[in-house]
Amino acid sequence: MKKIKWLSEQPKLTSGVTWGVPWKRGELKKGDCLALVNAKGESRYVQSDPSAYWPDGSIKWTKHAAVFSEQTDTSFTLQRDENQLPAKKLMIHESKGAIQVDTGALVCTVNKTGSDIIQSLVINGKPIAAGGRLIAIKETRKEMAAEKVFSHETSVSLTKRAVIEQRGPVKAVIKIEGVHVLQKTNEEWLPFIIRLTFYAGLSEMNIMHTQLIDRNFKREFIKGLGMQFDLFLQGEPYNRHFRFAGDKGVYKEPAQLFGTRKWNERHPLYQRHINGEPISPSEEHKDWFAHGVQNAVWNDVKIVQDSSDHYRLAKRTGKEYSWVDMLHGTRAKGLCYAGGENGGLALGLRYFFEKYPSSLEITGLAGDQPNLTVWLWPPDAEAMDFRHYTGDTHVVSAYEGFDEMRSDPTGIANTNDISLSCFSQMPSDDVLNALADKWQAPPLLICEPDVYYESKALGVWSVIDTADPVKKELEEQLDAAFSFYQKEVEQRRWYGFWNYGDVMHTYDPVRHMWRYDLGGYAWQNNELVPTLWLWQAFFRSGREDLFRMAEAMTRHTNETDCFHLGEYAGLGSRHNVVHWGCGCKEARISMAGLYKFYYYLTGDERTGDLLTEVKDADAALVNTDPMRAFYEKGEHPTHVRTGPDWAAFCSNWLAEWERTENPEYLRKIQTGISCLKPLPLRLLSGPTFEYDPATSMLHHMGDGIAGGYHMIIAFGAPQVWMELAELLDDREWEEMLSEFGEFYTFSDEEKRKKSGGALHDGHFHWPMFAAGMTAYAARKKQDHNLAEKAWNLLLDHKLSHTPLPIKPAQIETWTQLEELPWVTTNTVSQWCLNVIAALELIGEYLPAKKDTSGKKG
Repeated sequence: MKKIKWLSEQPKLTSGVTWGVPWKRGELKKGDCLALVNAKGESRYVQSDPSAYWPDGSIKWTKHAAVFSEQTDTSFTLQRDENQLPAKKLMIHESKGAIQVDTGALVCTVNKTGSDIIQSLVINGKPIAAGGRLIAIKETRKEMAAEKVFSHETSVSLTKRAVIEQRGPVKAVIKIEGVHVLQKTNEEWLPFIIRLTFYAGLSEMNIMHTQLIDRNFKREFIKGLGMQFDLFLQGEPYNRHFRFAGDKGVYKEPAQLFGTRKWNERHPLYQRHINGEPISPSEEHKDWFAHGVQNAVWNDVKIVQDSSDHYRLAKRTGKEYSWVDMLHGTRAKGLCYAGGENGGLALGLRYFFEKYPSSLEITGLAGDQPNLTVWLWPPDAEAMDFRHYTGDTHVVSAYEGFDEMRSDPTGIANTNDISLSCFSQMPSDDVLNALADKWQAPPLLICEPDVYYESKALGVWSVIDTADPVKKELEEQLDAAFSFYQKEVEQRRWYGFWNYGDVMHTYDPVRHMWRYDLGGYAWQNNELVPTLWLWQAFFRSGREDLFRMAEAMTRHTNETDCFHLGEYAGLGSRHNVVHWGCGCKEARISMAGLYKFYYYLTGDERTGDLLTEVKDADAALVNTDPMRAFYEKGEHPTHVRTGPDWAAFCSNWLAEWERTENPEYLRKIQTGISCLKPLPLRLLSGPTFEYDPATSMLHHMGDGIAGGYHMIIAFGAPQVWMELAELLDDREWEEMLSEFGEFYTFSDEEKRKKSGGALHDGHFHWPMFAAGMTAYAARKKQDHNLAEKAWNLLLDHKLSHTPLPIKPAQIETWTQLEELPWVTTNTVSQWCLNVIAALELIGEYLPAKKDTSGKKG
């Protein structure tokens, strides 16, 4: 039995929801039926599937889908029982050229080929919309002495493959893959993946749009990227209306306004006209009507969010005429509606201000062929510029990775959520507001923290305990660390289409700025795994703010910071001024352990693709050897370090093994471990090995060689390896982890002695990064002195580089700011992760009083 609750408040509108639940080993068997029951003991149908398995074949994670009314309960229980029959069922029919989904409220026909993704959207037997074609605009520039010439070429989508990915009675997903085709040259570019999601009984559809970048764009630019729908609206211009969700409420107007010189706004029908009620000529109001129909007809209207803090609404009578500014605001909710007497379509874009520039545009509203377009990148903005920020690499001065220039966006992606809802009549402002809120923060069901913890399905971490005063102080510091970064996103405006979700790497207290312009110190790009810190913090608390930040970071880092096609497919790009700019293309950035939890919690299909995408990422290192600056190619195809490289592979293989039960990926993990076991220093060997992806074997090159022992443990390896230790039933592997954690605390003399002179202090930098591994050793050995050393790594600021308490100071500079002058995301994320682990492993060995002075306790 699993108790579940809403992440935030319960939905105000009937909503389809997909969520995930963990299970203890042996608790749920294949074939077990599950029922969803509310607090009154009433059941509703729930669509359930396994998403991960334990080594014994029992189910580790399940994903579920159900539809909830706006009056639904605040909590539920998921339990083993006979499932109810669904009150409403989805019906899917597939023909040679199309796939038709009937939710009972909406019939959507999806084309298998062609430029229009949607053949029709029908409610109550009447078509409301069609099209759904993707639009991309290519900009080329020609610069001469006397002039600059900009040319724009439009392309539309071409579907190459459309399949039914899920065919459930409650939820269905259609996956569509294709490319854009330039209309002038017939050239294919910009591959895309679209997923259409439907729930039984709803006239809504979610569109998950993934745009892949397939070229380096050194001389080309993307001027626009959008999705356009054709609308079938009925009625005269004065009975056609638009609605836009602003900062809070809804702005509304008809295409032809009946405010006139004679009547102004005093006519009794004027308010009803603005509200969208149909009007018609009558003897009583013929004068007012005769004047009104002489007013201008506004065919086009758009809202453009051109920064995180500003949008404008404008309209025009036609493309031959000027735009007229209507109003300006700060942060729009990203929803618009266009409708006529027969109803209309509401369209929404998630992260509308966060991922600016963005736009929603209605064209031809009063005509025979109205369109509604959601612009992920509007033509109103400057074109996307993928060029590098400099012509050089700055390895020595600015901490960039290699002398090689590898700043290439080929293979990166950006995924966005578009939602639509069809109406047979004008929706109220309350409904549109509720839709906007829901689409910006989709409802999700979650478990209580103790359910996640007791399942043991998420590796090693601690629950929050504030009963002990020392633990309470540490929890306050963990909370302060998150609060600081949450506020920094807003304070520093870390927003934008290619940036939202990421944070910066290192702070410059003299400029009172992050080092946004200094090579490898700018965007974090998942270095030292802040994503993993945020997910563990969420599991401990169940807090929505933590979930939303972890979600945004996951979505950004696994798309934009990683490569999904081309030379670096399966790898990610290290931190840089430009997300794809660093010469280091690394498995540690793309590893599955950083984002598999998002998949398990939400059932997100795109994230599932990405987990599959990296299962064989080790093969990419044959062409992109991570140690190529140190070693020439040897007998075997490439080189890897035990961490972060092999540890990232372990993470990828673990995700594939637990999701598919494919024993080949367990074998890969065990092969690497078996290569380490017979070596004199076991996990401390190397740390660099020759490697063959075909066999998964690590080939010993010697000990104390290039690679860096802090690099082994700073990128999630402890979390991956401790999770494996709980699954493999391998005592020697546990001893190897313990051995590694203890070794970091030895004196230089002890290191030399125990390694036969191969290892010494010069190999072991940043000892705080090893605190979790040291805590693991202390727990295994039940060693109080070793536990004390682990806590000292975290509480002595000279070792932790994290002065406590974490308390930003307010300063007056070019504006008023809160700042932590010493802050680096590397140390904060590692400190938090290691504290969370230490509280679980050696919480009973905490010093009597936490010392916040920076001196040893």
